[in-house]
Amino acid sequence: MHRPLVIGVAGGSGSGKTTVTRAIVERVGAQRIALLPHDAYYSDLSHMPFEERHRVNFDHPNAFDNGLYLAHIDALIAGQAVALPSYDFATYTRQPEVLPVPPQPVVLLEGILIFADADLRARMNIKLFVDAESDLRIIRRLQRDMIERGRSAESVIEQYLKTVRPMHLEFVEPSKRYADIIIPRGGLNAIAIDMIAARIELMLAERSTA
Repeated sequence: MHRPLVIGVAGGSGSGKTTVTRAIVERVGAQRIALLPHDAYYSDLSHMPFEERHRVNFDHPNAFDNGLYLAHIDALIAGQAVALPSYDFATYTRQPEVLPVPPQPVVLLEGILIFADADLRARMNIKLFVDAESDLRIIRRLQRDMIERGRSAESVIEQYLKTVRPMHLEFVEPSKRYADIIIPRGGLNAIAIDMIAARIELMLAERSTA
């Protein structure tokens, strides 16, 4: 098996990263993609009282288990399957359930801070930064956290002002300079997504005939 094509999709919280990622999976084919969302690799906080877990800054690079993330990326590059962790955002703990992820021609990474780590960037062949206006991002985050993660509107807004916005300005926005392609309007930019999918297909074809 040829070395897989490693693609990183970064951007602010609520920018449309997941929409872009899903579009890439749809166009390139799920059967050819090993998807590793960075959100699944938050550090397990089960050793801490719940009150302390709630005060952890989950928008800082240190909140992630990048050692495990890198190990899984390297395993997929080497042609080995990995066990994708399952993270419970209501309790801030890693769950016993895992999802087997077999090696594929494309390894797709997604997360707000994946460009902030030099070792992660070094593994990527293509780096995409999904951009969106801040008002849209906070609205999307509010909707997601209330519906999918059981948070109250007050807690989401408090977290946004206390950690999300400051960490975005300190880590996420500066990491945009490492991107090969910046996608404005997030998942609504169908032309950009089509061009990216075509480029991925071309690179896969070149690797298969090398």
